[in-house]
Amino acid sequence: MLVLLAFIIIFHITSAALLFIATIDNAWWVGDGFFADVWKVCFTVNSTNCTDIDDSFAYYSTMQAVQASMILSTILCCIAFLIFLLQLFRLKQGERFVLTSIIQLMSCLCVMIAASIYTDRRQDIHNHNWHFYTLTAEGTYGYSFILAWVAFAFTFISGLMYLILRKRK
Repeated sequence: MLVLLAFIIIFHITSAALLFIATIDNAWWVGDGFFADVWKVCFTVNSTNCTDIDDSFAYYSTMQAVQASMILSTILCCIAFLIFLLQLFRLKQGERFVLTSIIQLMSCLCVMIAASIYTDRRQDIHNHNWHFYTLTAEGTYGYSFILAWVAFAFTFISGLMYLILRKRK
């Protein structure tokens, strides 16, 4: 039982770490000489020149939705972990970790929404902000974007694990 508990805790911490990296790091769209994420666009010709994504961007509200969803998913994942630790000591024997599961599945939903919006609207964002994304046409999805989808899978699996898990001695 102790091994299962350690696995669940490590799995949850890994999910949170993936969410933090995907949200913070600047690698949602990368290529030779540039990298972009939901916060800024950077070019590395001779030195790194970054432009923050602000309200002068077309589709700024779309990027705000991605930003907000990623932040919310990270916060919900951390809250779910704290609630799991509280429920670990407060639940009666045989009860399920339903509240933890619901919050973790909400985190899963938020990261899925953020990654889906970015997947769907990336081309429009780049085309309508050509003065910022002139060199980015030959780019590919970066590791932060991939980590967001991996975090989706991890939060979904851990949410299901909490739903199935019962407290034992």
